[in-house]
Amino acid sequence: MRGIRKTLASQRQEPITLSTMSTTPIRVAVTGAAGQISYSLLFRIASGAMFGPEQPVILQMIEVPFEKPMKALEGVAMELEDCAFPLLKGMVVTGDAKIGFKDANWCLLVGAKPRGPGMERADLLKDNGKIFIEQGQIIDAVAADNARVAVVGNPANTNCMIAASQAKRLTPDRFTAMVRLDQNRAQAQLANKAGVDLTEVESIFIYGNHSPTMFPSFAHAKIGGKPAMEVITDTEWLKGPFCETVGKRGAAIIAARGASSAASAANALVDHVHDLMIPGKIHSVAVKSNGAYGFDPEVWAGMPVKTTAPGAYEVISGFEMCDFCKSKIASTNKELVEERDAVKSMLG
Repeated sequence: MRGIRKTLASQRQEPITLSTMSTTPIRVAVTGAAGQISYSLLFRIASGAMFGPEQPVILQMIEVPFEKPMKALEGVAMELEDCAFPLLKGMVVTGDAKIGFKDANWCLLVGAKPRGPGMERADLLKDNGKIFIEQGQIIDAVAADNARVAVVGNPANTNCMIAASQAKRLTPDRFTAMVRLDQNRAQAQLANKAGVDLTEVESIFIYGNHSPTMFPSFAHAKIGGKPAMEVITDTEWLKGPFCETVGKRGAAIIAARGASSAASAANALVDHVHDLMIPGKIHSVAVKSNGAYGFDPEVWAGMPVKTTAPGAYEVISGFEMCDFCKSKIASTNKELVEERDAVKSMLG
């Protein structure tokens, strides 16, 4: 555990420059705002971790319109108020998505229906499909002209595809899903295996679904400026335990603490949005594939992107794939296509 503390303590985010900030508050809508992920997320946004230490924000917090979650959300709002964050210029607490998404510049879709005992994945997809169809329609109707959407609620890639399918005004590139948690997990695993500081690990990208099928492409990663496979020569570990650990880390956390990842998911969403605000930043994001890296053109798949302007990006398409990499991408693409087909009738 000492090694883990050492590597994580040294991680630092690049500052957002003044050119990307505005004295006008950014309106940030968050669904599932009374949930565990949001409880770790909202205070980070209000403190400046997501958009920088000089960018004011207005939090527009959305929950399901029932007494218990709305009462809990009121308590969260009280705590945010008690923190006296200088950057927090206003709060909206609502059970009405039309109010919560109104004029939002960023829509963070954290809330989703969890998979219950005995529930088939197809049933979960359809239940969440109804939620994300409605949210996609409302966001397209009432959010700001420059609105960007980041989906966390699982199955995140397909939920993102569903929401984007409902948009007429906002283009598909405005909708992204989070695979940054997988990237962060992969980075930490490589650092621990190599016995180096976390910051020595670069260019570890996630391809495909945010699920156990996702592929952390170790072949392109660098450790201390060298190819990761020259530093970690145990190829069988990279192809086996490394990929499996990253892919099944969420299940391992549930087994250990009796609850799903919350703080680490919130931290990953901070990283996801933060790096989409820094031109030149290269990181893993799930976006509409348009056929890149052999993915079905209509699915949202994790891949390396470069931020080109605040909120905008381009897919980096130059990485060569070995046969093993291609097989892993084919497997995660198959799952994404199956998820899409399960909800296809709902998309109109």
